[in-house]
Amino acid sequence: MKKYLIAETTREERKKIVADGLALASLDSPSPSPEDMKEYDKYINGELEISELLARAINKYKVVS
Repeated sequence: MKKYLIAETTREERKKIVADGLALASLDSPSPSPEDMKEYDKYINGELEISELLARAINKYKVVS
């Protein structure tokens, strides 16, 4: 099983995880915004777990009905 937690990865591994994810996500979409890139950097630098990053992304684009 792939590990993504900060405690289970190195900075270089987190950098690769983000790069791989961005490569897949950008196949048919625009590049991420500078604000989004700052969020990804927080995960890479060990300041924010990937689950928190996902929750923030969901909340940012959530449509309130």
